[in-house]
Amino acid sequence: MTLHASALPIETPPAFLGVTRSLTGKLWRDRLDARGAARALAIVQRHNLPEMLARVLAGRDVAIDEVADFLDPTIRKLMPDPHTVTEMEHAARRIADAAVRGEQVAIFGDYDVDGATSAALLTWHLRHCGLDPLIHIPDRIFEGYGPNVDAVRALAAKGATLLVTVDCGTTSIEPLAEARKLGMSVVVIDHHQTGDELPEVDALVNPNRPDDLSGLGHLAAVGLVLVTLVAVNRELRQRGFWTREMPEPDLLSVLHHVALGTVADVAPLIGLNRAFVAKGLIAMRRRDHVGHTALMDVARLNGPPEAWHLGFMLGPRINAGGRIGRADLGVRLLLEGDVSEAARIAAELDRLNNERRVIEQAAEAQAEAEALASLGLEDKGAVIVTAAEGWHPGVVGLVAARLKEKFARPAFAIALEPGGIGTGSGRSIGGVDLGKAVRQAVHDGLLMKGGGHAMAAGVTLRKEKLAEFRAYMESALAADVANSRHENELFIDGAVTARAVTPEFAATLNRAGPFGSANPEPVIALPSHQLVYADEVGQAHLRLRFKSGDGSIVNGIAFRSVGQKLGSALTQNRGQQLHVAGSLAVDRWQGSERVQFRVLDVAAPDQGPAVIR
Repeated sequence: MTLHASALPIETPPAFLGVTRSLTGKLWRDRLDARGAARALAIVQRHNLPEMLARVLAGRDVAIDEVADFLDPTIRKLMPDPHTVTEMEHAARRIADAAVRGEQVAIFGDYDVDGATSAALLTWHLRHCGLDPLIHIPDRIFEGYGPNVDAVRALAAKGATLLVTVDCGTTSIEPLAEARKLGMSVVVIDHHQTGDELPEVDALVNPNRPDDLSGLGHLAAVGLVLVTLVAVNRELRQRGFWTREMPEPDLLSVLHHVALGTVADVAPLIGLNRAFVAKGLIAMRRRDHVGHTALMDVARLNGPPEAWHLGFMLGPRINAGGRIGRADLGVRLLLEGDVSEAARIAAELDRLNNERRVIEQAAEAQAEAEALASLGLEDKGAVIVTAAEGWHPGVVGLVAARLKEKFARPAFAIALEPGGIGTGSGRSIGGVDLGKAVRQAVHDGLLMKGGGHAMAAGVTLRKEKLAEFRAYMESALAADVANSRHENELFIDGAVTARAVTPEFAATLNRAGPFGSANPEPVIALPSHQLVYADEVGQAHLRLRFKSGDGSIVNGIAFRSVGQKLGSALTQNRGQQLHVAGSLAVDRWQGSERVQFRVLDVAAPDQGPAVIR
């Protein structure tokens, strides 16, 4: 009997290079199934692209007809009508009123990179309109996240008649009610998930509110501020506000801010976000913005910035001000026009970042020990909840992120204060909505405060509730965590040898960038390459060298791998043939370029059947 084609079972792609279990326990998968491979071939034929680039595009579900737009995402094509966002028209009108009347505007931002870039972008625009807005970034330790009544009263006392909150405000019911009581108009521009109750304000611009149909929920707050300013510009244009003396500001000239905030907030690099980051990186490469240039210089970024530089080099320095220093330093740097003053602020942020690193490492070591004791030898438990007195509240989010990476499960790190109150952060894995579980814990009276996204959340609780909270999260998330961790897979885009790993090859793959959340960096495999060198360098990194069968060499690095499964697998296999999986980065040094292979995983090649002689 012959089966109809539609009745044939769909085959799962075989293990890539036959790796069913790598030396760190991962199953390697080809990112493309048969349908994806066919699409990659069609992309090669239709668009005359290199095969590996076509495989990368197909692996990210880029349709054949969308290839050209994906490779060159433009804001003009992707920018929607701002009025598709609920209450955007009210927000634009109220901000335009303030510009026309010359009102005192107060901007209340968050203390992270997205908050800093959002506040800087809005301030730049209002200054262009002839206003001098007040800026308030709350102190993480003394004020906490979002608007608070004391700060609102202080801004009202300084004469503010319009309060605009950026990257916060959606859940700030009482403080924003106080602002209205004091006679201030309130506009909220935020992207965080909403609670059951929305604040009573003049306009709540949040594409994640239940009644918003704009489809822009993936935007970071800074991207949403830019969309809002498009609407404000249009409103002021209709009122005849722009003149030769006061020309309409070019919003595309400040895409540096939007790119930095979008990447640092780990917003998905899809749609409009990809265009924001792609064009923002081009703007940053011009080095024409005083604050961003000072930040790149102090981070010792000696080549053209790429998306990962924003997330791992620039963003943490802006964040350091909000974590352990003055919360407004990041905004001040981004608004600074004097080169020497910008260099001074950037140097202070760099110093704070180094200090933050030391504080974080101490807390991380303590948290890892607690997590290992909690999970036990059987590695049991769906969620890690660690807490200690003496931890700096500014680094708990970073510690939670490290725990999540190391143990591949959602993790919380909570700083316990002398008064018996704990404030902490949680980080999640794909497929596990942490924000939803935290909001439910607040609803059930387990937490004093809490909220966030699917992938990150903040909590405030009493010390005596810690064990109950741990048990609650374990119960709430166990099923989702089990499903997410069912198969520990690494998806691979293709395989090459060391000879093919050139700056030109890396540039070809980078055409599919910028890479980040929802548009992952291509993962390339080097089949059966000899590990000819492995030595520790820097802070727990391994510097590596691999040799192919024809003698070609590729330099590699395994970040933060010493003491981890990957580091042990590498050091124990010096001189051996290995399948190696990783991503590519171009290392620039003294005018020359070479490719660095960032190792993600290694596997022992299948030796095949024994030969009987």
